[in-house]
Amino acid sequence: MTDLAAFARDKGVKYFMISYTDLFGGQRAKLVPAAAIAQMAEDGAGFAGFASWLDLTPADADMLAVPDPASVIQLPWKPDVAWVPANCVMSDAGELDQAPRNVLRRQIAQAADMGLTVKTGVEAEFFLLQPDGTAISDPQDTAAKPCYDQQAVMRRYDVIAEICDYMLELGWEPYQNDHEDANGQFEMNWAFDEALATADKHSFFKFMVKSVAEKHGLRATFMPKPLADLTGNGCHVHVSVWNADGTNAFADDSAELGLSAAGRNFLGGIMTHATGMTAITNPTVNSYKRLNAAGTLSGATWAPNTVTWTGNNRTHMVRVPGPGRFELRLPDGAANPYLLQAAVIAAGLSGLRAKADPGPRSDFNMYAEPEKAKEAAKLPMNLLDAIRAFRADSALTDALGEGLSSAYVKLKTDEWNDYAAHLSAWESEHTLDI
Repeated sequence: MTDLAAFARDKGVKYFMISYTDLFGGQRAKLVPAAAIAQMAEDGAGFAGFASWLDLTPADADMLAVPDPASVIQLPWKPDVAWVPANCVMSDAGELDQAPRNVLRRQIAQAADMGLTVKTGVEAEFFLLQPDGTAISDPQDTAAKPCYDQQAVMRRYDVIAEICDYMLELGWEPYQNDHEDANGQFEMNWAFDEALATADKHSFFKFMVKSVAEKHGLRATFMPKPLADLTGNGCHVHVSVWNADGTNAFADDSAELGLSAAGRNFLGGIMTHATGMTAITNPTVNSYKRLNAAGTLSGATWAPNTVTWTGNNRTHMVRVPGPGRFELRLPDGAANPYLLQAAVIAAGLSGLRAKADPGPRSDFNMYAEPEKAKEAAKLPMNLLDAIRAFRADSALTDALGEGLSSAYVKLKTDEWNDYAAHLSAWESEHTLDI
């Protein structure tokens, strides 16, 4: 295990950011001088849990964020600082059940008990906006179909290349960067990894992208639908499961699409729990403006609204692009990096245990012929429907744990109620004179 004090001496680190992620995906940290890190590594940094989005009160004891030294990352753009994700414990009650990284670690342990390791990759899309967030940063980025636009990506070369250089430096094995389907939108891809490592990298990636954008006088956002007429920010997850001997449990060249019986069962769990999962994979009011969007300027939303799966076809919720893995296209940019992975694993393991059948695959253009999927379940239309579906999926909530599930439902219901009480400009425009 990495000794953080020794890491600081060897790398010239002056400060550590001991970081945890709350239920709403907010990244919280304390900046700790290297001279104090040995004690913090043992006891954890103290936080008032109520001050972030966790279901705690001001009367609760201290929450301690205990750093995971194996996951420390030196900031490439500020190398005298290192970021280290932490596991949250209560000073008087042990591990905090609802803390997202703890929830994921429990799911990984469940998989390990079955002799399995879940490996994932994420495609975290983002927009580069003007600092006030009201418009894209590049006024020349106006093409009707801007995806893969080489001129547009090169106009933002300084930002994209800097981030990619940092990923290369960190050993993440980035392999491609592109301008995405919306004006002002980008995607950067790095190698898949074990689920906890992917979640930590995903969390750090969001921090890094926002930091580099700010350095260049821009604002980066992973908001699901920041601009009404443009394609939203997805966060597709590629999933495979590996046996203890290092073989891919999802791979079977003799099976349909090269997906083994175990792969089909894991996928069956995803299909069974999709509507319940949506509160986690698509966790904000804004998320449902992406899932249920009308056509965008580019001609497609690239987002699902129905629980269907297919082969190499991007119009469905799940696609199997090649042997031994599948892509879940449901999640969006607001998804909590840790809860996203935890929900995928919990649903998939449920499917493995139950030998769940994903049902027949759909080999048609879902955007052009949605009537062909009229028997398939629809995804929630809004956050309230998603919360209700999550609460009703007892198998999923039990798998994720009562501590997480009850806290999540409570805080997300409060968020919905706050939104529902808000008077919007649309309401005034359409009903003021009724």
